[in-house]
Order: sequence, then C-alpha cells, then structure tokens
Amino acid sequence: MDSSYLLVCLLNAFLFYTATMLNIVTIHAIRKTPSLSKNLKTLLLSLAVSDLGVGLVVQPLNVANLIMESKLNNETSKTYNFFIAYLVPANLLALATLFLVIVLCAERFIAIHYYLRYQELVTHKRVVAVVVSIWVLSGLFSLVRLLIPKSIMYVVFGITNLACIIAATFFSVRIYLSVRLHMNQIQVLELQLAPQNAQMVNVRRMQKFAMMSVYVCLVLMLCYLPNICTLFSIAFTSRPSTCIEHLQFYTVTLEFLNSSLNPVIYCWKMKHIRHKIIGFIRNAFTKQK
Repeated sequence: MDSSYLLVCLLNAFLFYTATMLNIVTIHAIRKTPSLSKNLKTLLLSLAVSDLGVGLVVQPLNVANLIMESKLNNETSKTYNFFIAYLVPANLLALATLFLVIVLCAERFIAIHYYLRYQELVTHKRVVAVVVSIWVLSGLFSLVRLLIPKSIMYVVFGITNLACIIAATFFSVRIYLSVRLHMNQIQVLELQLAPQNAQMVNVRRMQKFAMMSVYVCLVLMLCYLPNICTLFSIAFTSRPSTCIEHLQFYTVTLEFLNSSLNPVIYCWKMKHIRHKIIGFIRNAFTKQK
C-alpha cells in the first residue's frame, strides 16, 4: 500500500475510535443534563448524533474505500460501489453538521440578542421541525449529488460548504459582539446588585452557552475550509495532479477530525456536561473492577 494511503488509513482508524467513544459519552451526558434547555439539548444531541455517524459509519467506509483504491488502481465496479457507499453517508452527515451548526449559532444569537422575546421566537416545536428538515434536506441533497457530473459536484458542494461556514461565522461574530456588550453591562450592574443575583447567574450561563457555539463554529471553519479549497482546486483543474488528489485525503481526514473535537468543546465550555462525562467514565471503570 502507498505510504499516503497507509497514513490516512491509520489516522482515520484512530479518529474513528475517538469520534465514536467521545460522542457516545457526550450523548449520554447531554441527555442526563437537566440544566440544558429543550431547544439547546435538541440541537446538541442532533449535532452529536451526526458526529457519531461520522465516526461509526463514514470513517470505516473511508478506510475501506482507500484500501480498495490502493489495491485496484483502475476504475472497476467494485471500487465505484465502495466509493458510493462512502460518499452518500459522508455527504449527508457533512451537510447535516454544517446546517446544524448554523441553526445552533442562530439559536444562541436569538437567545442572547433577543432575550425577552426568545420564548416567543424559538419554540421547541419549531426547533424540532428545523432539525427534521435539516436531516431530510441533507439526505436528498446527498442523493442528488450522485446524478450530476463529478466536476460540477465538487463546485456545488464547495459553494454549499462555504456558504454554510459564512452564515455560521456571521452569527458567531454577532454572538461575540453581543456577549462583549452584555459583559460590560453586567460589570456596571454588579456594582448595584448582589453578584449572586439569580438573574445575573442566568445571564452568565447564557453567555457561556453562546460562546460555546462560537467555538464550535471556529473549529468547524478550521476543519472544513482546507477541504473546500481542495474541492475548488480539483473542480477548476482540467487534470488534477496526484499531489492535489493525495492532499484531499488529508483535508477530508481533517474534516472528520471535527467530529472528535466537538465533544471536547462541550466538555470544556459546559461544566454540567463535563461532570456528567467524568461521572459516567468513573462509574464505568468502577463496574469493571
């Protein structure tokens, strides 16, 4: 096997394990955390399920596809079938992740910017409807991609990914500016009110959740942008070089890394989830003994 294929396979095998285990534990922790609102819990669970799907389904299929490509250099029906089996779930989960991050950032922006109207604007039924729509739309789009030429497919998917990242970044910047404004206001109010005032504590918790979505967006951007650049390079090059094609192996793997990093962000920014995860791991080791 070529050294590039071997290294990418090893990286994906490692990330497959981390993404699967971290997201299983994270899903359990989110479900058992009562302090999270229904809306935020629904969005985080959906994003964690998408990340779990990447680790549990997409990365093993990617390894299998790479092994088949390394053994069979020519175009065969067997390699094509492996490629399609990998491509459909990969597209579905990548799009679902992008759309869910946009909705998460938008929901947190509304929560912090339109605090008094949040209950009116964002109901649990609307959030569930949006999440279901995202999964259906992602599934349809991933199937439609099979019907269009490969070069056009790269352009369409690259533009879609880039548009999603721009939208999520827009909401993240607005969230950051709103949090900065609220922090300045809180510093003034703390001189007049008790620091442990219930409303003040609630506002601080809301700010932490808002900044968590900013970090999720930042990591998404760092993981997805290199692959977007590679997609455009392949699409607008008549004969892509072997170097670019091998580079895509690594940029796709970097994109998959996002699924292992999101649980780390939840654990870092939300202490309730962190405590649940630590408790879950401690109980698991105690039962083994």
